[in-house]
Amino acid sequence: MKTRWCVCNDRPMHHRVHAIALPSEVGVFADEVRQAFVELGRVGGPDSLAGQCAPALDVYETDDSIEIAIDLPGIDATAVRVMSKGDAVLVVGEKPPRRVHREATFHLVERDYGRFARAVRITHPCDMARATARFTMGELRIALPKIRDRRGVTLSIPIVNG
Repeated sequence: MKTRWCVCNDRPMHHRVHAIALPSEVGVFADEVRQAFVELGRVGGPDSLAGQCAPALDVYETDDSIEIAIDLPGIDATAVRVMSKGDAVLVVGEKPPRRVHREATFHLVERDYGRFARAVRITHPCDMARATARFTMGELRIALPKIRDRRGVTLSIPIVNG
């Protein structure tokens, strides 16, 4: 199965772009994001749509699907929600803060934590009803089966008398 890379932080691509990950896409899911944070026990104020962290993600294409891989180390699968609406997929969740000894002093902090909402717009037609999500060893993998392009295909349409 051949893999073609789609989007990876504005780096040169091997194939035309089929997916775009933008923070502004979260607004399309405003009600769903608020509801997901309520379900996760995190009711927010005016910036309840704003994520406190942004887990890294990759979007790639195989012959049969568009796939999204998101790094979520230290997060339990019950703390994540995945949903689709129109041509976008939304992943919402929360990464708990690290436990630290009270007498500890940080010298370097690169790992983030807190609420997150990542939206990915999919520009290739996919069957969202058959999408699957699998959480394994700190990685969430979402597979969106592609719909075959039917343009240019001749279909016979039966004629009914009456």
